[in-house]
Amino acid sequence: MYRLLACALLIASPATAQTAFQDNQAIDRGVAAFTGKPIGSEGGARAPVDARLKLAACPMVSMAWRAANHDSVVVTCTGPDWRVYVPVLVSPTPVQAPAAAPAAVAAKPQIVIKRGDPVTIEAGTPGFSISRDGVAMTDAAAGGRLLVDVDGPKKPVQAIAVGVGRATLPGYAL
Repeated sequence: MYRLLACALLIASPATAQTAFQDNQAIDRGVAAFTGKPIGSEGGARAPVDARLKLAACPMVSMAWRAANHDSVVVTCTGPDWRVYVPVLVSPTPVQAPAAAPAAVAAKPQIVIKRGDPVTIEAGTPGFSISRDGVAMTDAAAGGRLLVDVDGPKKPVQAIAVGVGRATLPGYAL
């Protein structure tokens, strides 16, 4: 009985030892190429990705800025599904002198797409375009982001409102 258990453990051990993990140094090189700056320099990653992080191997990762101020890079894999945020060294913003008069209150942006409205999502480049119809799941002003439910069991699509009933995918301009 004990010999059978020992054989089963010896057979199972190599299979678990062969689990492939994402190369964290490849992520570091990719972030450095994406930002155009090396690790530790202004505009580059603050530090290398933690070597203890064991992510499932990904055939193709995608990278994008997390926010407009470029404070971190989002490294994403869709199959297997994982996401890592890599902080970026940003220069400190200079302290400005207080304004003499309070600034005028900004006007509330006008909502161009409301929840439940039919929406056409358009994306393309010169010589190629594609569109898809859906239903808005959230409200959005022009230039604001919203979720659009497209037909089928797929997850909602994130889009940017362009005008009444029109949106585009992030990264595409109409």
